[in-house]
Amino acid sequence: EPASSIIDRLGGVARVAEIVGVHRVRVSNWKRPKSAGGTGGRVPQSHHVKLLAAAERLGVALSAADFLVTSEDVAS
Repeated sequence: EPASSIIDRLGGVARVAEIVGVHRVRVSNWKRPKSAGGTGGRVPQSHHVKLLAAAERLGVALSAADFLVTSEDVAS
């Protein structure tokens, strides 16, 4: 989290990869722990604007706050 929720809301790994212009493996890595070569559930900031714009176009509820990692996310 929060990457998993954002990816799910926007239609899955392949769709998000298409939106931000990267290979789907890169998007999958957002869900992996840092110890396994991932981003620890974080969506890279460089993709936030594109994802927010896509969500608006698609009528998906998504805000900047959804990208923040909370203490609950860190604990799980």
